[in-house]
Amino acid sequence: MQATAMQESGARANMALISAIVAVATIGGLLFGYDSGAVNGTQDGLRQGFGLDEGGLGFTVGSLLIGCFIGAFFAGTLADAMGRRNVMRVAALLFLVGALVQGLAEDHTIFVIARIAGGMAVGAASVLSPAYISEVAPANIRGRMTTVQQIMIITGLTAAFLVNYFLAASAGESTNEFWLGIAAWRWMYLMQALPAAVFLVALFFIPESPRYLVSKGRHEEAGGVLTSLFGEVVAKAKLLEIRNSFTGDHRPQLRDVLAPAGTRGFLGIRGIVWVGIMLAVFQQLVGINVIFYYGATLWQLAGFTEADSLLINIVSGAVSIAACFVTIAVIDRIGRKPLLLIGSAGMAVTLFAMVFAFGQGSLDASGDLQLSTEMGVVAVVAANLYVVFFNVSWGPVMWVMLGEMFPNQIRGSALAMAGFFQWFANYLIAQSFPVMAAGIGLAASYTFYAVCAVISFFLVQRFVAETKGKELEEMQG
Repeated sequence: MQATAMQESGARANMALISAIVAVATIGGLLFGYDSGAVNGTQDGLRQGFGLDEGGLGFTVGSLLIGCFIGAFFAGTLADAMGRRNVMRVAALLFLVGALVQGLAEDHTIFVIARIAGGMAVGAASVLSPAYISEVAPANIRGRMTTVQQIMIITGLTAAFLVNYFLAASAGESTNEFWLGIAAWRWMYLMQALPAAVFLVALFFIPESPRYLVSKGRHEEAGGVLTSLFGEVVAKAKLLEIRNSFTGDHRPQLRDVLAPAGTRGFLGIRGIVWVGIMLAVFQQLVGINVIFYYGATLWQLAGFTEADSLLINIVSGAVSIAACFVTIAVIDRIGRKPLLLIGSAGMAVTLFAMVFAFGQGSLDASGDLQLSTEMGVVAVVAANLYVVFFNVSWGPVMWVMLGEMFPNQIRGSALAMAGFFQWFANYLIAQSFPVMAAGIGLAASYTFYAVCAVISFFLVQRFVAETKGKELEEMQG
């Protein structure tokens, strides 16, 4: 009966309902991307508006990420306590309030607090949206459905780049006043309130995760959701499988990440949790968010104008979306691990190409890097190929695996750990880049990211197990 249920869950799935659930859940990804990318074009405004030096700018940009690792850490355990959908509703409210306050705050402290609150929403959405999708999607299409989250993240980033470009171009410069006498850079934050409101409302029209309902003993409700997803016959078998995957009357809790008595675990933590942490951390150590957060600044350091830099961001966003569609086409065919290996190798090569290009530049009188036309082209092409490799592999696949690789019993707790480390690493990269770029230069900074890409290849090869086609109830660890 178990094998039959696994096979029929995909064949009899209510794709209209599953698609609607995915569409709503991934609005969180859109907001995750928009909130992360909005800061890209506001850095001149932040400097002028709040009188920031490079260290202050790095902290202000990175303060979102303080909220992110707080939100990611607590989202998993809160989701086990009050439900995936309810925590996403809280996140949607934080998105909405954070956007409005960031856009209007005149005091730097209030701005940072609002940015941290928005970051908590980003962190929560980043771990819960893929987990929620994994818990409702059939195994045979789970990778494709969860990859939509990455497409929405990049769509949000690209939307932020487009909005930033339009607002800066319309106002003349991002620091000029625009609608209602409010500076254009502030509107770059305010515009996020629209999708945040849509997300909040839409979350009232999708069901709760059946696996959460089973974990709380609400078996009848879980059966109803499963019936609406897969039909009555499959739902009964799936309900039994899910119930059997939970241990007796034990309810999920944070200490479930600890290695069970009599088993080995590094520093007392389960091996599968360490694998999740490794994936989460190295997704950031390859430096992708330097391009996402500091793209405009990066290209201006390399000698491009503000307008050209914002256009390069838009091109990078479009390329990223196209790359994710490649992932959708192949992830449930060739698997997760091969994509990670391909991505690590490709990112290493393209990052070293960027190092070469930056290494050929010279400093002008003000200390900014100047590239020749040829090296500028090499840098832009290499950067966009790097973005392609990331978004075919580590961008979506890391989130797919975090949503599906952990056993039901520890999923929320393991997500809390992996999400915390993912966003903490993200914070360290964002905080350190302005200082690194000013201190050791772009070439040395990107050498670090390239070496991390090389290391990630061997870690994946050694420690990551394939999860393609497995039901969540089959996950071990």
